[in-house]
Amino acid sequence: CHLIHYLRLSHHLIVLNYLICTFDKLKSVSSEDIKITDAVFDGVEVRVFEPPAKGDESLKRSVVYIHGGGWALASARTSLYNNLCRIMAESLNAVVVSVEYRLVPEVCFPEQYHDALRATKHFLQPDVLAEYSVDPSRIAISGDSAGGNLAAAVCQQLSKDEDLPVRPKLQALIYPVLQAFDFNTPSYQQNMHMPVLPRSVMVNYWIDYINGNYELAHELLVNNHTALNVGRALSFRARLDWTALLPASFKKSYRPVVQATGSAAIVERLPALLDVRAVPLLADDATLARQPRTYVLTCENDVLRDDGAMYAARLERAGVPVTLDHFHDCFHGCMIFTVWPTDFSAGVQTRNSYIKWLDENL
Repeated sequence: CHLIHYLRLSHHLIVLNYLICTFDKLKSVSSEDIKITDAVFDGVEVRVFEPPAKGDESLKRSVVYIHGGGWALASARTSLYNNLCRIMAESLNAVVVSVEYRLVPEVCFPEQYHDALRATKHFLQPDVLAEYSVDPSRIAISGDSAGGNLAAAVCQQLSKDEDLPVRPKLQALIYPVLQAFDFNTPSYQQNMHMPVLPRSVMVNYWIDYINGNYELAHELLVNNHTALNVGRALSFRARLDWTALLPASFKKSYRPVVQATGSAAIVERLPALLDVRAVPLLADDATLARQPRTYVLTCENDVLRDDGAMYAARLERAGVPVTLDHFHDCFHGCMIFTVWPTDFSAGVQTRNSYIKWLDENL
């Protein structure tokens, strides 16, 4: 990664980062009873939220949470995510581990993925769980946006680890970004100019994450990287065929954008575009069949809506119990905006629904 990439982020990204920093100065909310400590799990910084012990219980539930921000912004320590995790710990009476993975431009893929995986595997060790009084059979992996991407990728890898003594019971993905194969799904077409995440900004996030060059942005926007003449992409096409995976209410009247000829060199230069650790929606059916019970939250006014919906459909076809929780009037990123002056009803509504599902299933 190079600093110049970060400095060339669009105006939208700069504004979003400013807002995050501004809101970070606001007073935190939620109960003061939650114990908050910073720790290091296998070289990765984490923030742990622990509710007070109750006399009639022995072990608590737990959620490993991975924050969003395009792999480049935000932090487990910002007030927005600090408040979310405190409220989760309080509402669920659960230990919440918020992962402070390294960001662009310090590192690029696969380092964010490795950080999230290392921290999660460390926490899943029986002796560490015992230290935090966590029930090994009641652990969820969760995240929003880019954090949802990392949560899904971590869950997939954990399902392949035959030596892992403890496995997550659930995964909960909040408007996750799951693929860079098709930037013309119906939700990308419908919401291409929608704040907070226009399509061009999401493409820039991807380029930064996989250490690419902004000169490739147009090629990606028109799907030249996955054209029919790009041999390496052909085997993945059926795995995100939105014409078969999305409901009619999502497809509307949109048409697929499939180029006959494109540029195979893009995938050669940026192999992460087809790496399932970066794009979990491209995983094979056998991997998906091993995933835990899953919750996917999507918002209508979001370019990433169809990423989550397609993943839910593929998991369900693979035999995994799935809840797709779709919000017609909500927008990308809304869940963390629950504190004045951005105490949006969309944030409270989505957060309450998410926590309710965790409470009922964890």
